[in-house]
Amino acid sequence: MIVCLLALSPTLWAVEGGEETVSSMAPPVARAIRVETGPQLDGVIIGDAAWASAEPITGFHQTTPDEGQPATERTEVRIIFTDDTLYVGVICFDRDPSGIIVSSSRRDSSLRETDSFQIILDTHRDRQNGFVFGTNPLGNEYDAQVSREGQDDGFNLNWDASWRVSTRITENGWSAEFAIPFRSIRYPEVDRPVWGLNFQRNIRRRNETAFWAPLPRQFRLVRLSLAGTLTGLELPRFRNLKFVPYGLGEINRAGDLGSETHRTGEAGFDVKYSLTPSLTLDVTYNTDFAQVEVDEQQINLDRFNLFFPEKRPFFLENAGLFTVGTPGEVDLFFSRRIGISEDGDVIPIEGGVRVSGKAGRTGIGFLNMQTDDVPGVAEGNNYSVLRMRRELPRRSSIGWIATNRQGTGDQLPEDEYNRSIGLDGRLGIGQYGEVSGFVAKTDSPDLNGKDHSFRIGTDYDSEGWSLGMNYTEVREDFNPEMGFLRRTAYRKADGVIFYRYRPADLWGLQEVRPHISYRGFWDFQGFQETGFTHIDNHWEWKSGHEIHTGINFTKEGVKEAFEIFPGIDVIPGTYDNHEIQLVAFTNQGAPLSVRLRST
Repeated sequence: MIVCLLALSPTLWAVEGGEETVSSMAPPVARAIRVETGPQLDGVIIGDAAWASAEPITGFHQTTPDEGQPATERTEVRIIFTDDTLYVGVICFDRDPSGIIVSSSRRDSSLRETDSFQIILDTHRDRQNGFVFGTNPLGNEYDAQVSREGQDDGFNLNWDASWRVSTRITENGWSAEFAIPFRSIRYPEVDRPVWGLNFQRNIRRRNETAFWAPLPRQFRLVRLSLAGTLTGLELPRFRNLKFVPYGLGEINRAGDLGSETHRTGEAGFDVKYSLTPSLTLDVTYNTDFAQVEVDEQQINLDRFNLFFPEKRPFFLENAGLFTVGTPGEVDLFFSRRIGISEDGDVIPIEGGVRVSGKAGRTGIGFLNMQTDDVPGVAEGNNYSVLRMRRELPRRSSIGWIATNRQGTGDQLPEDEYNRSIGLDGRLGIGQYGEVSGFVAKTDSPDLNGKDHSFRIGTDYDSEGWSLGMNYTEVREDFNPEMGFLRRTAYRKADGVIFYRYRPADLWGLQEVRPHISYRGFWDFQGFQETGFTHIDNHWEWKSGHEIHTGINFTKEGVKEAFEIFPGIDVIPGTYDNHEIQLVAFTNQGAPLSVRLRST
């Protein structure tokens, strides 16, 4: 059914009633202006001579609440640059500044429930990868790295760049000045660069979202294939070098007379160097991750592994390049396998090297790291990864990955290793359709035979319909020790049918979203281990209030008893259940909001 819909559905919006729709408009073009001296970063744009030569960029269009209509408030954006920094100045005019809503100024806090402004830069103009910078009227620094238009865990909010922003609320609205050093982003060495560009403005009290390069309602800012164009840049061709050493020392002496003084200490460093403006070398020695943000707590009430995202800075840049598989379920490479044991204990990293970035339209990733022996916890290991991915036209790509873990501890046998190789790709069909998948194989000395895995899926995402269907298979001996498996030895089928309806005038409704989804897991003898059917409808009002009415049908098949709490076991059998849920919440952007969830 989905394949037929892909073939029959249009790939471009039509012209309705003789009027031009948003998607039929040509992508807009902006021009950056060179200046000798950058602006004073104080949030004030009018009156600063540095911005005087820049032509204001305007013409924002809504996706919500009135799709395709001009934004209700004027937005002016100016882009200038110096020898080393890109500056973006934005004036968010507002006829009622007292209505501006701000929720948080903490770095990387969500910009959804606040007035905000975001920028996305596609520096390679490959229409798939980019950098996001955003802020709100309180000067929140929000940044992320995007790969594959944000699909398959391709939005890395844990990536942090060195940049600055200053904002100010005035009687005419609010304004912001962004200063983004060219050293903080990656781009190709070309004489006349052309970047992809888009802006997003949120006016929260109206639940309004508007874009400079217009987008259909189903897409977000990361839809780089529909982004506008930035010209006029003159980019520096420097080599960025960053050296971060550290030292730890401790002196202990007991209070007894004649006691000895004990001195301990260690040192290490991290180095980051730009081999080219778009290819980065990272080197680490005696790595210290003491400053890394702690993981969010999770409670495991089932039989399967928990997934914790990577937050260590050494692994974050271009992390999406190394992703092959289904994130959080089947990953051929999961960087947390390096330097962290199964129980969460720290395993010292002696040193390592990492190269990541792009050469033309080809993404390149290489990593080699050595961990130390920890008696009673883990033997020493050497980890290697080689990854290449070629970006193709029309949102398509193809790539491969190879990993190798080789035991180096003195007590380990020579054949203590684990290897994997995988091939992945995606094929864009028109503007709305896509086919994607991967196939992978592992090699372990003690496992021979059925050691492969694969997934094939198709998706269709128009302004009205979102349809998806996937099939995944993980065989019994598939063992990616440098990766992540949520569960082992299964077949999985899943799909979704999702419809968006925007009534012209019905009870003040903005959108109604009925949908149904299903996922099921079976072993290779045909026994169903998990089944989950979700039937729901979301009712969203223009005021921001929402009600979700849903019902779930669940099935869990248990072949072996397992303990979920000391003294409490789940015995083998098949457990069927159903649940009705009601979720309701008032406007989350209001000073006081209420949220209700009942199951």
